[in-house]
Amino acid sequence: MSPLRLVFVTPRFWPLTAGGPKTMAELAVQLTEQGHRVTVVTASWDARWPARITFRGVPVVRLPFAPRGGWETSRYARALARWLRDHRDHFELVYVLRLKHEAHAVMQTLHGGSTDRRLPVVLRPEAAGRHGDCLWQIDASGGRRVKRECLKAAAFVAADRVIERELQAAGYPRPRIHHLPDGVELPPPRSRTAKTEARFALAMANASLEVPHWAPLALCLGELHPGPSLRALVAAWQSIVARWPEARLWLAGGGPDRAALMQQIEVSGLSGRVVRVGPFDDIGTLLAAADLFVLPSLDGGVSRALLEAMAAGLPIVAGDTAGHRSVMADGRQGLLVPASDAEALAAAVVRLLERRELSAQLGTAARACVAEFSLAKTTDRHVTLFTDLRDRDPNSAGETPVAQDAP
Repeated sequence: MSPLRLVFVTPRFWPLTAGGPKTMAELAVQLTEQGHRVTVVTASWDARWPARITFRGVPVVRLPFAPRGGWETSRYARALARWLRDHRDHFELVYVLRLKHEAHAVMQTLHGGSTDRRLPVVLRPEAAGRHGDCLWQIDASGGRRVKRECLKAAAFVAADRVIERELQAAGYPRPRIHHLPDGVELPPPRSRTAKTEARFALAMANASLEVPHWAPLALCLGELHPGPSLRALVAAWQSIVARWPEARLWLAGGGPDRAALMQQIEVSGLSGRVVRVGPFDDIGTLLAAADLFVLPSLDGGVSRALLEAMAAGLPIVAGDTAGHRSVMADGRQGLLVPASDAEALAAAVVRLLERRELSAQLGTAARACVAEFSLAKTTDRHVTLFTDLRDRDPNSAGETPVAQDAP
């Protein structure tokens, strides 16, 4: 089998590699180490960043005009189309994160009416539920136009069964939908020493993250979207600090809800006890410092952050959603509660903080369970799909390739 020549298109990349972008980053590195040629094309979110870098052996091209909406998004899409036209002889397949403007630009460029050689394009939705790609295509201005182009892609990768069902319900052809779960690496087992060292390192980097080694610390990681689940979590923390005044809740991640969230924290008298730490490129230190992981999400998909917390062996309190139930069982690998119920969230956190033996059992079980979602398996499944599409007649790539479903 000859090496693959691939282009990965993602709106964010290092140092903004949480969620889907992190999966793309790790997959690009794994493929490069196997001898395949991968170039990442992304947006430049800061004018000070260099236009080209190498990330762990992977060449990365940063295009101007980050897709923040409006004219910037249009300019970014045009810059992406121009780059693809200029370099199309140097790659065989394009893998795109998000079924949005990037996907539209790629499909128009590589599958437009005047294109003489149509290269296979694989599209990967970034999320499910209220903030997912399929709903965006319904609600956003121009979303239906984007969808018409996306439907022409050779394949669609669903990281979990919820996204797979959403794609099917949205009318994407079932034979072209491939369930390829995300994989994560297992960090070293948890230890008291590692937790103390992680807290010290974070406190040295940011004084607001200083936490005594004995104080309970919960970590919530993900996009901070407006909604009842985050409001319920902050409300629940009032009950927690009533029992443990030194307890801390860290909210890590980006998102549009910062102002409203900070106002709720201040009004609730939780300043300094609930801390928004912002996005982190590497969350390993955050996970090592925490005592438990909280993810009160209402969206249906499986968060990569949840898989990483499971791999770290943290006891988990998560929203009771179809996606979370697909990777963990209530009372076996964690506790599942109604995500917008502050009392239920507080009760679950209290239960884990008071019952250390139960917390340890859940963390151990979660780590053993997530070992099935290995990065090596994810890489191999992508190689199989990409190779199959590359070796087909490029003019028939968008018809009905055989699905490579994962167990």
